[in-house]
Amino acid sequence: MAELMVRDGTWTFDGDAVRMVPGRERGVHQLRQDLGEYTVPLTALAGIAYEPARKGGRLRLRLRDGADPLLQVTGGGLPADANPYQLTVDAGRTDVAEYFVHEVRQALTLEQVPEGPADHYLLPGPAVPLSAAGVDGLATFDGERVRVEWRWNTSENKKHAGPRDFALADLEAVEWRAAVGLESGFLRFRPRGTTPHIKPEQDPNAIELWGFKKESGRTALLAAAVAARLPHPSAGPAPLPRATAAPLPAPEPADNATAPGNDHDALLRRLRELGELHRDGVLTDEEFATAKAAVLRSFDSAG
Repeated sequence: MAELMVRDGTWTFDGDAVRMVPGRERGVHQLRQDLGEYTVPLTALAGIAYEPARKGGRLRLRLRDGADPLLQVTGGGLPADANPYQLTVDAGRTDVAEYFVHEVRQALTLEQVPEGPADHYLLPGPAVPLSAAGVDGLATFDGERVRVEWRWNTSENKKHAGPRDFALADLEAVEWRAAVGLESGFLRFRPRGTTPHIKPEQDPNAIELWGFKKESGRTALLAAAVAARLPHPSAGPAPLPRATAAPLPAPEPADNATAPGNDHDALLRRLRELGELHRDGVLTDEEFATAKAAVLRSFDSAG
């Protein structure tokens, strides 16, 4: 057994898995503390490295592509200090870090663990229930359903759509992007059979994110928890069954340059589309009534 205990946390390797316990020091990122104790099976590892620095260094696990839902859904967007697969090594513990690397590498060789992509998740993802807040909404996930409530400052498009409630069977994917520069990030839930076509700040299935504070870190964990319970990306999109719930069609923001007659025509087309979805069993009676009411409100304001 190999064990490395530093201020940043404790890693233990027993020959079958690496057990990671984050430190509780002030400098340990909140995302890692929220994730808590995490166990990475040897079969999920593609490699390990120790990177020496002037004082101490850094121990880094490299996971196989597709093995971990957190890395899959964040796509390399986590800041270095939030990455749970990195450990800052204190000065004076470098010999232990090098021994840790030797033990893991030897086990990978003996067990002949492949470095290639995994065809299913080898880690369970963050524990649930989870809740996470963004700029304009709050998402919760209990392991079976995702619920989104909007804040007062959300867009009119999202207010018209109202709170969102998805069963896992309703979802094709969950997407997470960190904010970059002046461009905000997002946590988006993608219903089956749909493709996002509007910006996250207007998308009733997306929560807007700014920066990477405690709240944004928790949105990444929530996204990973949902992803872990959806089909693995290597499986490809599942067929859309008949009468599967689709996202409520929300009225598009009115264009001030559009003539009133064109507004009315667009809204009438939307009503017809809603009627067809309801007739085909895609929208329930309740969903149809909610969406129809939102379109009629827009119709009144256009008049």
